[in-house]
Amino acid sequence: MPRHELSGQPAAPGIAIGPLVRLGGEAHALRAAGTPAQERAALAAAIEAAVDDLAALAAQAGGDAAEILEFQIAMLEDEALRDPALSAIEAGTPADTAWAETLAEQVADYEAAEDAYFQARATDLRDLSERVLRHLLGTAEDAATPPGAIVFADDITPSRFLAADWRGGGIALAAGSKASHVAMLARARGVPMVVGLGAIAGDGHARAALDGATGRLWLSPDVADEVLLAGLATAAREETRATADLLHRPAATAAGQRVLVQINVADPSELDGLDPALCDGIGLTRTELLFPASGGLPDEDRQYAVYRRILDWAAGRPVTIRTLDAGGDKPIAGLTIDGESNPFLGVRGVRLSLARPDIFSVQLRALARAAVHGELKIMLPMVTVPEELEASRALLDAALADLAKRGEPAARPALGMMVEVPAAALAIERFDAAFFSIGSNDLTQYVTASARDIGAVAPLADVKNPAVLRLIAEVAAHGARIGREVSLCGDAAGDPSIVPALLQAGLTSLSMAPNAVGAVKAAIARHGWPTAWTALPPRMPTSCCSATTANTCGGRCCGQGKSA
Repeated sequence: MPRHELSGQPAAPGIAIGPLVRLGGEAHALRAAGTPAQERAALAAAIEAAVDDLAALAAQAGGDAAEILEFQIAMLEDEALRDPALSAIEAGTPADTAWAETLAEQVADYEAAEDAYFQARATDLRDLSERVLRHLLGTAEDAATPPGAIVFADDITPSRFLAADWRGGGIALAAGSKASHVAMLARARGVPMVVGLGAIAGDGHARAALDGATGRLWLSPDVADEVLLAGLATAAREETRATADLLHRPAATAAGQRVLVQINVADPSELDGLDPALCDGIGLTRTELLFPASGGLPDEDRQYAVYRRILDWAAGRPVTIRTLDAGGDKPIAGLTIDGESNPFLGVRGVRLSLARPDIFSVQLRALARAAVHGELKIMLPMVTVPEELEASRALLDAALADLAKRGEPAARPALGMMVEVPAAALAIERFDAAFFSIGSNDLTQYVTASARDIGAVAPLADVKNPAVLRLIAEVAAHGARIGREVSLCGDAAGDPSIVPALLQAGLTSLSMAPNAVGAVKAAIARHGWPTAWTALPPRMPTSCCSATTANTCGGRCCGQGKSA
Protein backbone atom coordinates (compact mmCIF):
# COMPACT_ATOMS: atom_id res chain seq x y z
CA MET A 1 0.00 0.00 0.00
CA PRO A 2 1.25 3.55 -0.70
CA ARG A 3 2.35 5.71 2.22
CA HIS A 4 -0.45 7.88 3.63
CA GLU A 5 -0.11 10.66 6.23
CA LEU A 6 -2.98 12.06 8.31
CA SER A 7 -3.36 14.76 10.96
CA GLY A 8 -5.57 14.79 14.06
CA GLN A 9 -5.42 16.26 17.54
CA PRO A 10 -2.61 15.34 19.94
CA ALA A 11 -3.97 13.61 23.06
CA ALA A 12 -0.88 11.99 24.63
CA PRO A 13 2.73 12.62 23.54
CA GLY A 14 5.13 9.97 22.36
CA ILE A 15 6.30 8.05 19.29
CA ALA A 16 5.08 4.58 18.34
CA ILE A 17 5.82 2.42 15.27
CA GLY A 18 4.32 -1.01 14.80
CA PRO A 19 1.67 -3.23 13.21
CA LEU A 20 -1.72 -1.62 12.57
CA VAL A 21 -4.68 -3.26 14.34
CA ARG A 22 -8.19 -2.08 13.54
CA LEU A 23 -10.95 -2.38 16.13
CA GLY A 24 -14.55 -2.33 14.94
CA GLY A 25 -17.77 -1.79 16.80
CA GLU A 26 -19.24 -4.82 18.50
CA ALA A 27 -22.22 -6.48 16.81
CA HIS A 28 -24.72 -8.19 19.05
CA ALA A 29 -27.43 -10.72 18.27
CA LEU A 30 -30.88 -9.92 19.64
CA ARG A 31 -32.18 -11.93 22.58
CA ALA A 32 -35.69 -13.30 22.85
CA ALA A 33 -37.89 -11.25 25.14
CA GLY A 34 -39.39 -12.74 28.26
CA THR A 35 -42.05 -11.23 30.45
CA PRO A 36 -41.42 -7.68 31.78
CA ALA A 37 -40.57 -9.18 35.16
CA GLN A 38 -38.04 -11.55 33.58
CA GLU A 39 -36.49 -8.76 31.53
CA ARG A 40 -36.20 -6.46 34.57
CA ALA A 41 -34.47 -9.25 36.48
CA ALA A 42 -32.14 -9.95 33.55
CA LEU A 43 -31.12 -6.29 33.29
CA ALA A 44 -30.59 -6.02 37.04
CA ALA A 45 -28.39 -9.13 37.01
CA ALA A 46 -26.36 -7.87 34.03
CA ILE A 47 -25.80 -4.49 35.69
CA GLU A 48 -24.73 -6.20 38.92
CA ALA A 49 -22.30 -8.42 37.01
CA ALA A 50 -20.90 -5.38 35.19
CA VAL A 51 -20.37 -3.61 38.52
CA ASP A 52 -18.52 -6.69 39.81
CA ASP A 53 -16.33 -6.68 36.67
CA LEU A 54 -15.42 -3.04 37.17
CA ALA A 55 -14.77 -3.45 40.89
CA ALA A 56 -12.39 -6.34 40.22
CA LEU A 57 -10.63 -4.39 37.48
CA ALA A 58 -10.32 -1.35 39.80
CA ALA A 59 -8.80 -3.46 42.56
CA GLN A 60 -6.26 -4.84 40.09
CA ALA A 61 -5.45 -1.51 38.41
CA GLY A 62 -5.27 0.80 41.44
CA GLY A 63 -4.36 4.50 41.37
CA ASP A 64 -5.90 6.80 38.78
CA ALA A 65 -7.37 3.88 36.84
CA ALA A 66 -9.25 2.72 39.94
CA GLU A 67 -10.73 6.21 40.35
CA ILE A 68 -11.94 6.20 36.74
CA LEU A 69 -13.51 2.76 37.13
CA GLU A 70 -15.16 3.81 40.39
CA PHE A 71 -16.60 6.78 38.49
CA GLN A 72 -18.06 4.29 36.00
CA ILE A 73 -19.47 2.18 38.81
CA ALA A 74 -21.19 5.25 40.25
CA MET A 75 -22.71 5.99 36.85
CA LEU A 76 -23.88 2.40 36.47
CA GLU A 77 -25.46 2.37 39.93
CA ASP A 78 -27.33 5.64 39.31
CA GLU A 79 -30.99 4.65 39.08
CA ALA A 80 -31.68 7.57 36.75
CA LEU A 81 -29.47 5.90 34.14
CA ARG A 82 -31.53 2.71 34.03
CA ASP A 83 -35.01 4.18 34.58
CA PRO A 84 -35.75 4.80 30.85
CA ALA A 85 -34.71 1.22 30.07
CA LEU A 86 -37.04 -0.11 32.77
CA SER A 87 -39.90 1.96 31.35
CA ALA A 88 -39.26 0.50 27.89
CA ILE A 89 -39.20 -3.03 29.36
CA GLU A 90 -42.61 -2.41 30.95
CA ALA A 91 -43.88 -1.52 27.47
CA GLY A 92 -42.68 -4.89 26.13
CA THR A 93 -39.18 -4.10 24.85
CA PRO A 94 -36.50 -6.78 25.45
CA ALA A 95 -33.91 -5.86 28.07
CA ASP A 96 -30.99 -5.72 25.63
CA THR A 97 -32.79 -3.43 23.19
CA ALA A 98 -34.11 -1.23 25.98
CA TRP A 99 -30.66 -0.88 27.52
CA ALA A 100 -28.89 -0.25 24.20
CA GLU A 101 -31.39 2.41 23.13
CA THR A 102 -31.32 4.13 26.53
CA LEU A 103 -27.53 4.33 26.58
CA ALA A 104 -27.39 5.41 22.92
CA GLU A 105 -29.61 8.38 23.77
CA GLN A 106 -27.43 9.26 26.75
CA VAL A 107 -24.29 9.01 24.61
CA ALA A 108 -25.81 11.31 22.00
CA ASP A 109 -26.65 13.89 24.69
CA TYR A 110 -23.08 13.90 26.00
CA GLU A 111 -21.59 14.04 22.51
CA ALA A 112 -23.76 17.08 21.72
CA ALA A 113 -22.24 19.00 24.64
CA GLU A 114 -19.91 21.84 23.69
CA ASP A 115 -17.69 21.36 26.73
CA ALA A 116 -14.93 18.86 25.93
CA TYR A 117 -15.05 17.39 29.43
CA PHE A 118 -18.69 16.36 29.06
CA GLN A 119 -18.16 15.13 25.48
CA ALA A 120 -15.42 12.88 26.80
CA ARG A 121 -17.77 11.13 29.23
CA ALA A 122 -19.66 9.66 26.27
CA THR A 123 -16.93 7.04 25.99
CA ASP A 124 -17.57 5.94 29.57
CA LEU A 125 -21.24 5.43 28.73
CA ARG A 126 -20.35 3.37 25.65
CA ASP A 127 -18.13 1.25 27.87
CA LEU A 128 -21.00 0.63 30.29
CA SER A 129 -23.42 -0.10 27.46
CA GLU A 130 -21.17 -2.75 25.92
CA ARG A 131 -20.27 -4.35 29.25
CA VAL A 132 -23.90 -4.78 30.34
CA LEU A 133 -24.92 -6.02 26.87
CA ARG A 134 -22.21 -8.68 26.95
CA HIS A 135 -23.66 -10.01 30.21
CA LEU A 136 -27.22 -9.86 28.88
CA LEU A 137 -26.27 -11.77 25.74
CA GLY A 138 -23.55 -14.05 27.11
CA THR A 139 -20.93 -12.86 24.60
CA ALA A 140 -17.19 -12.73 25.25
CA GLU A 141 -14.97 -9.67 25.22
CA ASP A 142 -12.82 -8.94 22.15
CA ALA A 143 -9.44 -10.62 21.84
CA ALA A 144 -6.54 -8.84 23.54
CA THR A 145 -4.59 -6.23 21.61
CA PRO A 146 -1.06 -7.49 20.75
CA PRO A 147 1.83 -5.60 22.39
CA GLY A 148 3.51 -2.94 20.25
CA ALA A 149 0.47 -2.43 17.99
CA ILE A 150 -0.93 0.85 16.72
CA VAL A 151 -4.64 0.48 17.44
CA PHE A 152 -7.02 2.32 15.14
CA ALA A 153 -10.69 2.62 16.11
CA ASP A 154 -13.53 5.12 16.16
CA ASP A 155 -13.05 5.33 19.92
CA ILE A 156 -11.77 3.14 22.73
CA THR A 157 -13.21 2.56 26.18
CA PRO A 158 -11.35 2.80 29.50
CA SER A 159 -11.78 -0.88 30.33
CA ARG A 160 -10.48 -1.87 26.90
CA PHE A 161 -7.46 0.39 27.43
CA LEU A 162 -6.75 -1.12 30.84
CA ALA A 163 -6.97 -4.67 29.46
CA ALA A 164 -4.26 -4.09 26.82
CA ASP A 165 -0.47 -4.27 26.96
CA TRP A 166 0.60 -0.94 25.45
CA ARG A 167 4.38 -1.38 25.63
CA GLY A 168 5.72 0.10 22.40
CA GLY A 169 2.21 0.69 21.04
CA GLY A 170 -0.08 3.62 20.46
CA ILE A 171 -3.68 4.69 19.84
CA ALA A 172 -5.14 6.43 16.76
CA LEU A 173 -8.84 7.34 16.95
CA ALA A 174 -11.17 8.55 14.25
CA ALA A 175 -13.17 10.39 16.92
CA GLY A 176 -12.28 10.44 20.62
CA SER A 177 -11.36 13.35 22.84
CA LYS A 178 -8.18 14.57 24.50
CA ALA A 179 -10.29 15.14 27.64
CA SER A 180 -11.51 11.51 27.78
CA HIS A 181 -10.62 9.12 30.57
CA VAL A 182 -8.66 7.03 28.06
CA ALA A 183 -6.60 10.09 27.09
CA MET A 184 -5.91 10.77 30.78
CA LEU A 185 -4.80 7.16 31.24
CA ALA A 186 -2.66 7.30 28.09
CA ARG A 187 -0.87 10.45 29.26
CA ALA A 188 -0.31 8.99 32.71
CA ARG A 189 1.14 5.77 31.27
CA GLY A 190 3.13 7.29 28.41
CA VAL A 191 1.04 5.73 25.62
CA PRO A 192 1.11 7.90 22.46
CA MET A 193 -2.40 8.84 21.36
CA VAL A 194 -3.99 10.90 18.58
CA VAL A 195 -7.72 11.66 18.32
CA GLY A 196 -9.98 13.30 15.74
CA LEU A 197 -8.36 11.71 12.69
CA GLY A 198 -11.68 11.23 10.92
CA ALA A 199 -12.71 8.26 8.81
CA ILE A 200 -9.72 6.33 7.49
CA ALA A 201 -9.68 3.71 4.77
CA GLY A 202 -6.95 1.77 6.53
CA ASP A 203 -7.58 -1.59 4.90
CA GLY A 204 -4.44 -3.01 3.38
CA HIS A 205 -2.06 -1.04 5.58
CA ALA A 206 -0.13 -3.46 7.77
CA ARG A 207 2.12 -0.99 9.57
CA ALA A 208 1.68 2.48 11.08
CA ALA A 209 3.62 5.18 12.88
CA LEU A 210 2.27 7.71 15.33
CA ASP A 211 3.46 11.03 16.79
CA GLY A 212 1.23 11.82 19.75
CA ALA A 213 2.82 15.23 20.35
CA THR A 214 1.89 16.63 16.94
CA GLY A 215 -1.21 14.54 16.21
CA ARG A 216 0.18 12.84 13.08
CA LEU A 217 -0.38 9.29 11.85
CA TRP A 218 1.49 7.54 9.02
CA LEU A 219 0.01 4.46 7.35
CA SER A 220 2.65 2.28 5.64
CA PRO A 221 5.46 4.67 6.70
CA ASP A 222 8.64 4.62 4.64
CA VAL A 223 12.25 4.46 5.88
CA ALA A 224 12.57 8.26 5.94
CA ASP A 225 9.48 8.52 8.15
CA GLU A 226 10.85 6.03 10.64
CA VAL A 227 14.26 7.76 10.77
CA LEU A 228 12.52 11.10 11.39
CA LEU A 229 10.39 9.63 14.17
CA ALA A 230 13.38 7.96 15.82
CA GLY A 231 15.03 11.39 16.00
CA LEU A 232 11.87 12.94 17.43
CA ALA A 233 11.71 10.19 20.05
CA THR A 234 15.28 10.94 21.13
CA ALA A 235 14.52 14.66 21.37
CA ALA A 236 11.35 13.92 23.36
CA ARG A 237 13.30 11.83 25.88
CA GLU A 238 15.75 14.70 26.36
CA GLU A 239 12.85 17.15 26.80
CA THR A 240 11.27 14.82 29.36
CA ARG A 241 14.48 14.79 31.39
CA ALA A 242 14.63 18.60 31.30
CA THR A 243 10.95 18.84 32.26
CA ALA A 244 11.42 16.47 35.20
CA ASP A 245 14.15 18.73 36.56
CA LEU A 246 11.78 21.73 36.44
CA LEU A 247 8.61 20.03 37.64
CA HIS A 248 8.96 20.87 41.35
CA ARG A 249 10.76 24.16 40.92
CA PRO A 250 9.04 27.57 40.89
CA ALA A 251 8.44 28.71 37.31
CA ALA A 252 10.45 31.67 36.05
CA THR A 253 11.39 33.13 32.68
CA ALA A 254 14.95 33.26 31.37
CA ALA A 255 15.14 36.83 32.71
CA GLY A 256 14.07 35.74 36.19
CA GLN A 257 10.42 36.91 36.08
CA ARG A 258 8.37 34.70 38.41
CA VAL A 259 5.26 33.12 36.86
CA LEU A 260 2.63 31.36 38.97
CA VAL A 261 1.72 27.91 37.64
CA GLN A 262 -1.52 26.49 39.02
CA ILE A 263 -3.65 23.50 38.06
CA ASN A 264 -7.24 22.95 36.95
CA VAL A 265 -9.34 20.29 38.68
CA ALA A 266 -12.64 18.81 37.50
CA ASP A 267 -12.93 16.01 40.08
CA PRO A 268 -11.18 15.78 43.48
CA SER A 269 -10.06 12.25 42.60
CA GLU A 270 -7.70 13.81 40.03
CA LEU A 271 -5.56 15.00 42.96
CA ASP A 272 -4.88 11.50 44.23
CA GLY A 273 -1.22 10.71 43.75
CA LEU A 274 -0.32 14.30 42.79
CA ASP A 275 2.30 16.15 44.81
CA PRO A 276 0.99 19.65 45.62
CA ALA A 277 4.58 20.92 45.41
CA LEU A 278 4.40 20.76 41.61
CA CYS A 279 2.16 23.86 41.50
CA ASP A 280 1.42 27.20 43.15
CA GLY A 281 -2.17 26.25 43.89
CA ILE A 282 -5.42 25.41 42.12
CA GLY A 283 -6.52 28.09 39.68
CA LEU A 284 -9.81 26.47 38.64
CA THR A 285 -11.99 23.91 40.36
CA ARG A 286 -15.04 22.95 38.33
CA THR A 287 -18.00 22.06 40.54
CA GLU A 288 -20.30 20.68 37.83
CA LEU A 289 -19.57 17.04 38.75
CA LEU A 290 -21.22 17.65 42.12
CA PHE A 291 -24.45 18.26 40.23
CA PRO A 292 -25.11 15.11 38.18
CA ALA A 293 -26.99 15.59 34.92
CA SER A 294 -29.72 13.26 36.17
CA GLY A 295 -30.55 15.53 39.10
CA GLY A 296 -30.09 14.93 42.82
CA LEU A 297 -28.68 18.31 43.82
CA PRO A 298 -25.96 18.00 46.50
CA ASP A 299 -26.63 19.37 49.95
CA GLU A 300 -24.42 21.80 51.86
CA ASP A 301 -22.58 19.16 53.89
CA ARG A 302 -21.68 17.11 50.81
CA GLN A 303 -20.31 20.16 49.02
CA TYR A 304 -18.41 21.30 52.11
CA ALA A 305 -16.74 17.88 52.40
CA VAL A 306 -15.50 18.04 48.79
CA TYR A 307 -14.19 21.60 49.11
CA ARG A 308 -12.48 20.71 52.42
CA ARG A 309 -10.81 17.70 50.77
CA ILE A 310 -9.36 19.92 48.02
CA LEU A 311 -8.08 22.51 50.51
CA ASP A 312 -6.45 19.81 52.61
CA TRP A 313 -4.61 18.55 49.52
CA ALA A 314 -3.42 22.07 48.64
CA ALA A 315 -1.63 22.33 52.02
CA GLY A 316 -1.96 26.09 52.36
CA ARG A 317 -1.76 26.95 48.67
CA PRO A 318 -4.63 29.03 47.25
CA VAL A 319 -7.61 27.15 45.85
CA THR A 320 -9.96 28.88 43.41
CA ILE A 321 -13.37 27.25 43.17
CA ARG A 322 -15.70 28.22 40.34
CA THR A 323 -19.36 28.33 41.27
CA LEU A 324 -21.70 26.13 39.29
CA ASP A 325 -21.25 26.72 35.56
CA ALA A 326 -24.41 24.98 34.38
CA GLY A 327 -26.55 25.67 31.35
CA GLY A 328 -25.71 25.71 27.66
CA ASP A 329 -23.95 22.41 27.01
CA LYS A 330 -24.15 21.31 30.66
CA PRO A 331 -27.83 20.69 31.49
CA ILE A 332 -28.82 19.61 35.00
CA ALA A 333 -32.26 18.16 35.58
CA GLY A 334 -34.35 20.31 37.87
CA LEU A 335 -32.01 23.29 37.57
CA THR A 336 -31.29 24.37 34.00
CA ILE A 337 -33.95 25.62 31.61
CA ASP A 338 -35.21 23.23 28.95
CA GLY A 339 -35.99 24.36 25.42
CA GLU A 340 -33.96 27.58 25.21
CA SER A 341 -33.61 28.65 21.57
CA ASN A 342 -29.89 29.40 22.05
CA PRO A 343 -28.74 27.90 25.36
CA PHE A 344 -25.11 28.96 24.89
CA LEU A 345 -26.25 32.58 24.99
CA GLY A 346 -29.01 31.93 27.50
CA VAL A 347 -29.39 31.41 31.24
CA ARG A 348 -26.09 29.81 32.15
CA GLY A 349 -23.23 30.34 34.60
CA VAL A 350 -23.78 33.10 37.14
CA ARG A 351 -27.00 34.06 35.36
CA LEU A 352 -28.50 30.72 36.31
CA SER A 353 -27.10 30.87 39.85
CA LEU A 354 -28.70 34.28 40.43
CA ALA A 355 -31.97 33.01 39.00
CA ARG A 356 -31.90 30.16 41.55
CA PRO A 357 -30.67 31.79 44.78
CA ASP A 358 -31.91 28.81 46.78
CA ILE A 359 -29.34 26.58 45.04
CA PHE A 360 -26.66 29.27 44.86
CA SER A 361 -26.90 30.07 48.57
CA VAL A 362 -26.28 26.44 49.49
CA GLN A 363 -23.07 26.47 47.50
CA LEU A 364 -21.96 29.81 48.96
CA ARG A 365 -22.53 28.57 52.53
CA ALA A 366 -20.52 25.40 51.83
CA LEU A 367 -17.70 27.48 50.35
CA ALA A 368 -17.65 29.91 53.29
CA ARG A 369 -17.49 27.00 55.74
CA ALA A 370 -14.62 25.41 53.82
CA ALA A 371 -12.73 28.73 53.70
CA VAL A 372 -11.88 28.27 57.37
CA HIS A 373 -9.47 25.50 56.34
CA GLY A 374 -7.32 27.31 53.79
CA GLU A 375 -7.04 30.08 51.23
CA LEU A 376 -10.25 29.52 49.29
CA LYS A 377 -11.30 31.93 46.54
CA ILE A 378 -14.70 31.99 44.83
CA MET A 379 -14.82 32.58 41.08
CA LEU A 380 -18.02 33.46 39.22
CA PRO A 381 -18.46 32.18 35.61
CA MET A 382 -19.96 34.07 32.66
CA VAL A 383 -20.08 37.48 34.38
CA THR A 384 -21.33 40.07 31.89
CA VAL A 385 -22.27 43.18 33.90
CA PRO A 386 -21.13 44.53 37.32
CA GLU A 387 -24.60 44.03 38.76
CA GLU A 388 -24.11 40.24 38.61
CA LEU A 389 -20.95 40.55 40.69
CA GLU A 390 -22.68 42.81 43.22
CA ALA A 391 -25.74 40.55 43.48
CA SER A 392 -23.45 37.57 44.14
CA ARG A 393 -21.60 39.54 46.80
CA ALA A 394 -24.92 40.30 48.51
CA LEU A 395 -25.83 36.60 48.53
CA LEU A 396 -22.42 35.80 50.00
CA ASP A 397 -23.08 38.37 52.74
CA ALA A 398 -26.41 36.68 53.46
CA ALA A 399 -24.79 33.22 53.49
CA LEU A 400 -22.21 34.40 56.04
CA ALA A 401 -24.97 35.90 58.17
CA ASP A 402 -26.91 32.61 58.08
CA LEU A 403 -23.82 30.68 59.18
CA ALA A 404 -23.18 33.14 62.01
CA LYS A 405 -26.74 32.62 63.28
CA ARG A 406 -26.16 28.85 63.21
CA GLY A 407 -22.89 29.25 65.08
CA GLU A 408 -21.09 27.57 62.18
CA PRO A 409 -17.40 28.47 61.70
CA ALA A 410 -16.97 30.34 58.41
CA ALA A 411 -14.69 32.81 56.65
CA ARG A 412 -15.23 35.28 53.81
CA PRO A 413 -13.54 34.03 50.62
CA ALA A 414 -12.22 36.48 48.05
CA LEU A 415 -14.85 36.94 45.34
CA GLY A 416 -13.47 37.07 41.79
CA MET A 417 -14.76 36.54 38.30
CA MET A 418 -13.99 34.79 35.05
CA VAL A 419 -13.37 37.05 32.08
CA GLU A 420 -14.85 35.09 29.19
CA VAL A 421 -17.59 37.41 27.90
CA PRO A 422 -16.20 40.07 25.53
CA ALA A 423 -18.45 42.73 27.11
CA ALA A 424 -16.69 42.17 30.43
CA ALA A 425 -13.21 42.11 28.90
CA LEU A 426 -13.82 45.33 26.98
CA ALA A 427 -14.98 47.19 30.09
CA ILE A 428 -13.00 45.37 32.77
CA GLU A 429 -12.48 48.56 34.79
CA ARG A 430 -16.20 48.50 35.70
CA PHE A 431 -15.88 45.32 37.78
CA ASP A 432 -14.82 45.47 41.42
CA ALA A 433 -13.62 41.87 41.60
CA ALA A 434 -10.97 40.64 44.02
CA PHE A 435 -9.24 38.86 41.13
CA PHE A 436 -9.76 38.05 37.45
CA SER A 437 -9.31 34.76 35.62
CA ILE A 438 -9.49 34.73 31.84
CA GLY A 439 -11.42 31.81 30.40
CA SER A 440 -9.62 31.57 27.08
CA ASN A 441 -11.89 28.85 25.66
CA ASP A 442 -15.14 30.83 25.74
CA LEU A 443 -13.50 34.21 25.25
CA THR A 444 -11.87 32.99 22.04
CA GLN A 445 -15.08 31.43 20.75
CA TYR A 446 -17.14 34.53 21.48
CA VAL A 447 -14.59 36.94 20.02
CA THR A 448 -14.04 34.93 16.83
CA ALA A 449 -17.65 33.68 16.52
CA SER A 450 -16.35 30.15 15.95
CA ALA A 451 -16.79 26.97 17.96
CA ARG A 452 -13.81 24.73 18.71
CA ASP A 453 -15.89 21.59 18.19
CA ILE A 454 -17.06 22.45 14.67
CA GLY A 455 -14.28 21.29 12.39
CA ALA A 456 -15.03 23.72 9.55
CA VAL A 457 -14.45 26.77 11.76
CA ALA A 458 -12.21 25.37 14.52
CA PRO A 459 -9.05 26.96 13.01
CA LEU A 460 -10.67 30.37 13.51
CA ALA A 461 -11.03 29.71 17.26
CA ASP A 462 -7.40 30.64 17.83
CA VAL A 463 -6.36 32.32 21.07
CA LYS A 464 -3.42 33.84 19.17
CA ASN A 465 -5.84 35.90 17.09
CA PRO A 466 -4.68 39.54 17.65
CA ALA A 467 -8.17 40.54 18.82
CA VAL A 468 -8.15 37.87 21.55
CA LEU A 469 -4.59 38.68 22.63
CA ARG A 470 -5.44 42.36 22.74
CA LEU A 471 -8.27 41.71 25.20
CA ILE A 472 -6.06 39.44 27.30
CA ALA A 473 -3.36 42.13 27.37
CA GLU A 474 -5.83 44.83 28.40
CA VAL A 475 -7.23 42.72 31.24
CA ALA A 476 -3.68 41.89 32.40
CA ALA A 477 -2.69 45.57 32.25
CA HIS A 478 -5.77 46.57 34.25
CA GLY A 479 -4.93 44.04 36.95
CA ALA A 480 -1.35 45.34 37.14
CA ARG A 481 -2.57 48.93 37.49
CA ILE A 482 -4.93 48.20 40.37
CA GLY A 483 -2.81 45.50 42.03
CA ARG A 484 -5.15 42.54 41.53
CA GLU A 485 -4.21 39.13 40.19
CA VAL A 486 -5.07 38.21 36.63
CA SER A 487 -4.67 34.59 35.61
CA LEU A 488 -5.71 32.48 32.63
CA CYS A 489 -7.32 29.08 33.17
CA GLY A 490 -8.42 27.96 29.71
CA ASP A 491 -6.82 25.30 27.51
CA ALA A 492 -4.33 27.84 26.13
CA ALA A 493 -2.51 27.96 29.48
CA GLY A 494 -1.47 24.32 29.10
CA ASP A 495 -0.18 24.62 25.53
CA PRO A 496 3.60 25.30 25.52
CA SER A 497 3.37 26.73 22.00
CA ILE A 498 0.92 29.42 23.16
CA VAL A 499 2.57 30.24 26.49
CA PRO A 500 5.07 32.76 25.01
CA ALA A 501 2.20 34.81 23.53
CA LEU A 502 0.39 34.77 26.88
CA LEU A 503 3.51 35.91 28.74
CA GLN A 504 4.11 38.63 26.19
CA ALA A 505 0.52 39.78 26.73
CA GLY A 506 1.45 40.46 30.35
CA LEU A 507 0.13 37.40 32.18
CA THR A 508 2.12 36.16 35.16
CA SER A 509 -0.30 33.47 36.36
CA LEU A 510 -1.45 30.43 34.38
CA SER A 511 -3.65 27.48 35.37
CA MET A 512 -3.71 24.22 33.42
CA ALA A 513 -4.27 20.47 33.52
CA PRO A 514 -1.81 18.81 35.95
CA ASN A 515 -0.13 16.80 33.21
CA ALA A 516 0.85 20.03 31.39
CA VAL A 517 2.76 21.59 34.29
CA GLY A 518 6.22 20.31 33.41
CA ALA A 519 6.08 21.26 29.74
CA VAL A 520 4.67 24.70 30.54
CA LYS A 521 7.39 25.38 33.13
CA ALA A 522 9.96 24.46 30.48
CA ALA A 523 8.34 26.85 27.98
CA ILE A 524 8.36 29.63 30.59
CA ALA A 525 12.03 29.00 31.38
CA ARG A 526 12.93 29.42 27.71
CA HIS A 527 11.06 32.71 27.37
CA GLY A 528 12.66 36.15 27.61
CA TRP A 529 10.56 38.82 29.31
CA PRO A 530 9.53 41.82 27.13
CA THR A 531 8.95 45.28 28.61
CA ALA A 532 5.56 45.62 26.93
CA TRP A 533 3.27 43.90 24.47
CA THR A 534 4.03 45.94 21.37
CA ALA A 535 0.93 44.77 19.49
CA LEU A 536 -1.41 46.60 21.89
CA PRO A 537 -2.55 49.92 20.36
CA PRO A 538 -4.39 52.50 22.45
CA ARG A 539 -8.09 51.75 22.72
CA MET A 540 -9.12 55.40 23.14
CA PRO A 541 -7.66 58.57 21.58
CA THR A 542 -5.35 60.53 23.85
CA SER A 543 -7.80 63.43 23.67
CA CYS A 544 -10.05 61.52 26.07
CA CYS A 545 -7.54 62.08 28.84
CA SER A 546 -8.50 64.95 31.07
CA ALA A 547 -8.87 65.50 34.77
CA THR A 548 -12.60 64.74 34.54
CA THR A 549 -12.47 61.78 32.17
CA ALA A 550 -9.31 60.02 33.30
CA ASN A 551 -11.34 57.30 35.04
CA THR A 552 -13.71 56.69 32.13
CA CYS A 553 -11.31 55.94 29.28
CA GLY A 554 -11.13 52.22 29.79
CA GLY A 555 -8.17 52.55 32.14
CA ARG A 556 -5.92 53.77 29.30
CA CYS A 557 -5.17 57.15 30.92
CA CYS A 558 -3.64 58.27 34.18
CA GLY A 559 -5.23 60.59 36.72
CA GLN A 560 -3.42 63.75 35.56
CA GLY A 561 -4.94 63.84 32.09
CA LYS A 562 -1.92 62.25 30.42
CA SER A 563 -1.70 59.12 28.39
CA ALA A 564 -0.83 56.15 30.60
